[in-house]
Amino acid sequence: MGTIFKEACSLLEEKTPFVLATIVRSEGSTPRSSGSKMIVTPDGRGIGTIGGGQLEAGVMSRAVEVIRRRDSSLISYNIDVPAVSNKEMICGGTADVLLDHIAVTPENRTVFRAWTKMVAAGEKGCFLTRVTTTAGDSDIVHVDHALVNVHGEIEAGSITLTADQMAQVTAAAASTDIHTFFIDGDLVLVEPAKRICTAYFFGAGHVSRWTAHMAALVGFRVSVSDDRESHANAQQFPEADEIRVLDNFEHCMPEKNLGSDDFAVILTRGHLSDKIVLAQALATGAGYIGMIGSRKKRKAIYGMLLDEGFTQADIDRVHSPIGIAIGAETPEEIAVSIVGEMIAVRAGYTLC
Repeated sequence: MGTIFKEACSLLEEKTPFVLATIVRSEGSTPRSSGSKMIVTPDGRGIGTIGGGQLEAGVMSRAVEVIRRRDSSLISYNIDVPAVSNKEMICGGTADVLLDHIAVTPENRTVFRAWTKMVAAGEKGCFLTRVTTTAGDSDIVHVDHALVNVHGEIEAGSITLTADQMAQVTAAAASTDIHTFFIDGDLVLVEPAKRICTAYFFGAGHVSRWTAHMAALVGFRVSVSDDRESHANAQQFPEADEIRVLDNFEHCMPEKNLGSDDFAVILTRGHLSDKIVLAQALATGAGYIGMIGSRKKRKAIYGMLLDEGFTQADIDRVHSPIGIAIGAETPEEIAVSIVGEMIAVRAGYTLC
């Protein structure tokens, strides 16, 4: 979600209108659930995905028309179960998709920029969309957006709500899922700010470069730390939100204490620096700690840490060798392995 809204901000700054396509309701077997989003640009380019297949193809085609007409549309799709011989995904269900035409206006720039900052900062709140239709019809008159903060106040946007209506919005925002309901006949979408996990990469070599790139693609905020400015720089890590050039790894943890939404990924160039970073990571509340290396290396480092007073419970927190066992050899393949494990941990999925 964070990536979609960053792209939205970039397009608005470039004065490019677009459609923000959102699944507002789904039933049966559909590629993705309610709340899934993608952007469609005037030239038909898609950013993000709502599941691929016939649903996404239909949305992208209609979205280009919506941009040309400069209006918005709410459409329903029946996703048929294709024949087994068909190579498309086998799904069967219905989905309602809002094709929200985002015009280049000062208000839209303000709302989308504020929402992106709120999500990046990990603040609580919600993105509010109100869809006004003609009486007794499904034709959309206009779509309005607003940003609601944790105190139930409109921070940006022009939507007006009564106290009771705002209470309904804030109650819906307490969940992590998108909610839809009606206010005075208007469809209202409440999209709570979801947590953004930060991946702290210690080491800026080839494996780190590809792993950081892939982590950014799947929605992690990326921080890279190394004691070599020639490696830790924006040219090597263009997607990084933060790059830290250290004197050494002796005091490498950020000032903010790592918590349950933070991932420590240890990929330095030496056993000693790995051990130094790992000792510091174990003193934090990081939700994930992974260290690259062989089982022989792991055993040696664990032995040193146990001699220094760390417990077996501390050691059991570490994912090492890091990543999912998929036979990875190249830096790119190792990145797939590591990020796959990170995704699983973020989703609360237990790997066997």
